[in-house]
Amino acid sequence: MEKRKLYVGLELGTKYALLSYSTIGMEEPDTFSQVHGSELYQIPLALMKKRGLGQWCYGKEAIEAIERGEGEGCDRLFTRALMEERIVIGQEEYEALELLALFAKKIFQQLHRFLGIFEIAGLTVTLKRLNRDNMQLVWDLVERLKIPKENCRIIDYLESFYYYALNQKQELILHDMVLFDYSEANVLFCRLERNTKTAPQTVEPFEKDYGPLLGNKDIALSDVVKDALAKKLCSAVYLTGDGFDGDWMKQSLACLCSGRRVFLGKNLYVKGACYASLIRGQEKLWNYVYIGQHDMKMNLCIKVMDRGELRFYPLIRAGENCFEAKHSCEILLDGGKTIDFWMQHPNSREAKIESLELTDLPERPPRMSRIRIQAEAVSDQEVQLLIRDMGFGEMYRSSEKSWNYQMKL
Repeated sequence: MEKRKLYVGLELGTKYALLSYSTIGMEEPDTFSQVHGSELYQIPLALMKKRGLGQWCYGKEAIEAIERGEGEGCDRLFTRALMEERIVIGQEEYEALELLALFAKKIFQQLHRFLGIFEIAGLTVTLKRLNRDNMQLVWDLVERLKIPKENCRIIDYLESFYYYALNQKQELILHDMVLFDYSEANVLFCRLERNTKTAPQTVEPFEKDYGPLLGNKDIALSDVVKDALAKKLCSAVYLTGDGFDGDWMKQSLACLCSGRRVFLGKNLYVKGACYASLIRGQEKLWNYVYIGQHDMKMNLCIKVMDRGELRFYPLIRAGENCFEAKHSCEILLDGGKTIDFWMQHPNSREAKIESLELTDLPERPPRMSRIRIQAEAVSDQEVQLLIRDMGFGEMYRSSEKSWNYQMKL
């Protein structure tokens, strides 16, 4: 029997993890709850080993068992794994990453009990902010979970919001979509700015940190809303975070709902990550390109003749994560020692051409110099180019020459 394909979003925070999943045919992703049938989506990042039994439990169950003194354990597993901690539980010492992988396996085991047999066809992990360290940790986690890397990706919360918002009903995406995140002390605001004149449409997040709500929270939030939404058409407002808990929003809620649809929930980011897995895994038509803080801002291409047709070959694409954007190719020079690189912003029809001359490249007939080009992002607007002379088989040996160039886009 063919296994069902499951598309998964996994959110890893400092205290909690959340998991959403979808299969083909579901109207929208479901979010996993450790207590089946409830909406307790936030799973404490905790493990506990029961004394005398050697049995592990996780999440809410682990926290409660530790409080009852039934064994030893630890929480905040993602943060501890980032710090490369070694944790002693009972008489044994464990890597924090090892325990984080066990935590994730426990969730998937429980999911198997609910859903039956399935294979993870796509996994998107979402984090608050991306950097090289936490992305490498996630890739190490993926390896331990034995999920093929090509089926996985890593995005931040704002990109998760982008996937979530643009998968809603048409009437909710006619104008700007905005988010207020009150997960910590400060209120964070994001507006998705969409350029409908490009194909595909580019979407860029505008962010603002409004700081803590001082004094009367209701009045303070009303002032934030008025400033954030002034003179902007808005189709939908999304609220997320523990800070919105309780029955304190009166004036601010009236301000938010004035001519707008408002939605409140704590699983927005993880559902957005699940949508990202679905779109990538099913290769669905997606008419948008997200350009966030850590994404490449320009396309970098070379013009090549491919099977008699002149076309642009992309080395770096706008919207690729700058921590992972890397590509290589090999070309044959059709005479000359110059390679033209075309740089173009996705919102523009104009391109800038930068020509690099391969000085000291040996003289050879046209199409007898095979050149390897490696392009790797250094930042969201800089690319390191490494160009090597590969020769041409037995006829022309490689000169072993290479050229390095850092290009600002």
